[in-house]
Amino acid sequence: MRDPIDLYEYERALHREGVALVCGVDEAGRGPLAGPVCAAAVIMPEDAVLPGLDDSKKLTEKKREALFPLIRERAVAYGIAFASVEEIERMNILAAALLAMNRAIAQLDPAPALALIDGNTTKTIAVPARSVVGGDGKVACIAAASVLAKVTRDHLMLELAERYPQYGFEKHKGYGTREHYAALEKYGPSPVHRPSFLRKFYAQR
Repeated sequence: MRDPIDLYEYERALHREGVALVCGVDEAGRGPLAGPVCAAAVIMPEDAVLPGLDDSKKLTEKKREALFPLIRERAVAYGIAFASVEEIERMNILAAALLAMNRAIAQLDPAPALALIDGNTTKTIAVPARSVVGGDGKVACIAAASVLAKVTRDHLMLELAERYPQYGFEKHKGYGTREHYAALEKYGPSPVHRPSFLRKFYAQR
């Protein structure tokens, strides 16, 4: 059996090398059919330990909601930002996610010496950066960013559910569930749906 990953070791190693301000960056909402993509950037104190912190996808909604204020309270700095449906359509989802990440990083004060980006690319990131594949399950500050991004986007989708109640955004948060596709079949797309994400669906019809 593998030993559990120490989420804090990656950052500790960077601190030992003299990199004082490290931010973790992650996004939520690359896959859904509707809504913007959200990114968060977080600098945590060197001695920070948040019980129960993990990749947001591995946490229950209740645990994410409990961690959300704790992360913001303990963070040296954090930023949360969106890229809109229009920007996703104009650029593509990867470029829009990186744009949201840059917007989140730009909110950090103090600015980070190094950004750890969840995923396999750092292209267009405006500060010194390093990619960490699966970083939201390996590095504490990226895990913290994943929670902030996921909870923030979920809250926005609840607001959009009130504006467009026929789609059930409060349940699936814009992802392509059977219920969501059935609503699209019945009502057509809303202004917050991503047309490029619906091409295959409409082609199959």
